[in-house]
Amino acid sequence: MSNLFPVVLSGAMLRRGQKMLIGPVDLTLQAGGVTVVIGPNGAGKTSFLRMLHGIARLGAGSITWSCDPLEARQKQAFVFQHPVMMRRSVLGNLIYPLRLAKMARPKARALAIKAAQDIGLGDALDRPAPFLSGGERQKLALARALITKPDLLFLDEPCASLDGRATREIEEILTRAAAAGTRLIMSTHDMGQARRLATETLFLLNGNIHEHGPASTFFEGPETAQACAFLKGDIVE
Repeated sequence: MSNLFPVVLSGAMLRRGQKMLIGPVDLTLQAGGVTVVIGPNGAGKTSFLRMLHGIARLGAGSITWSCDPLEARQKQAFVFQHPVMMRRSVLGNLIYPLRLAKMARPKARALAIKAAQDIGLGDALDRPAPFLSGGERQKLALARALITKPDLLFLDEPCASLDGRATREIEEILTRAAAAGTRLIMSTHDMGQARRLATETLFLLNGNIHEHGPASTFFEGPETAQACAFLKGDIVE
């Protein structure tokens, strides 16, 4: 079990200039499971993930992990909606984080080959990563994030631009990662995906946590009119 959790947000706020993007947020997240962050466009989903991960600086309040902050950062990874591919081969992209972690090259190469095979890119080891298809790039980004076995993985709309087949493949990878003990916190606009993956939901509206609880409870009967309207596909502001 990861020693990252619980993580406690107390009055956490994120600003851009004079504009409040997130907060204030008071929230406790526990270990285990898949937290899916949902809400209308502009609700602050990406900003919330970036704030929690630490790549967006708090404007006020605090985020307290159950271990040293530096250790917490080292045990996390982030997969962006539009993944950044290094100008290396598929194999090179997978080896890189292992070498950063001081793993010997032969072992890193063996693990990278296995990771590529696991995501269906075993026949593309020497292909330049920037020339992969969208689905292949997202799978590679996900494998690259998971190869160091982080305790926590953030994902920002990982399937937003993908077709059904690629989405199913990404979800299979995420399901395996969660079953192996990786804590997932992800945003999505796809309510079918949220229902399939989430054990816990965060419904964001105007930068605030509007509802938070077990996914089954939320999808069966949200507590607020705004959440009900959102699940029906209505415009929520």
